[in-house]
Amino acid sequence: MADLVRPARRGLMLILSSPSGAGKSTLTRTLSQKETNLDLSVSVTTRPRRASEIDGVHYHFIDRETFDALRQHDDLLESAEVHGNGYGTPRKPVEAALRAGRDVLFDIDYQGTQQILEKAREDVVAIFILPPSMAELRSRLVRRAEDAPDVIARRLTNARDEIARWSVYDYVIINDDLGAAYESIRAILTAERLKRSRAIGMADFVDGLLGEAIA
Repeated sequence: MADLVRPARRGLMLILSSPSGAGKSTLTRTLSQKETNLDLSVSVTTRPRRASEIDGVHYHFIDRETFDALRQHDDLLESAEVHGNGYGTPRKPVEAALRAGRDVLFDIDYQGTQQILEKAREDVVAIFILPPSMAELRSRLVRRAEDAPDVIARRLTNARDEIARWSVYDYVIINDDLGAAYESIRAILTAERLKRSRAIGMADFVDGLLGEAIA
């Protein structure tokens, strides 16, 4: 008897969110560098490209007319207006990746997460990264020496609002150790990839198993 065809797998959308300073960007970068079969989502934006940015790598830079057309035709999984510029996640490349069995990684806030959950809940695995304490979050923001004191104060105020949305997410990780947080995300990703609902053709595979003659 010929070997049974192993089931294929539909990809998933892995969302990481956190308040500024909780470690989301570092964890996203580590995942995109180390994990196989995981593509980092590239957003579209209407803002001008900076000299250090590469079109198609950091963002897809598009004009306002194109952005508005994408949003009008529901071709953005999520979108937002920030300082007069449009940002969003194009739907078609993400859906193509999922059909091909590839996973897509998102570094977005809770507002973007809510929009994607409304449009594609069954494909989403959403993880929220918490700091071990507000004092530690403030220390991290101060240590990275990127912001003025008033900006740090604003980030901490915003952090409270973001943390209050923790229950929107499927998983919550307290990042008091970056390595442990990364391993927790890897464990979640492994388990979610094996979910029965993501397997394509599993019923046929099982029927084939049950139909095999046992010598």
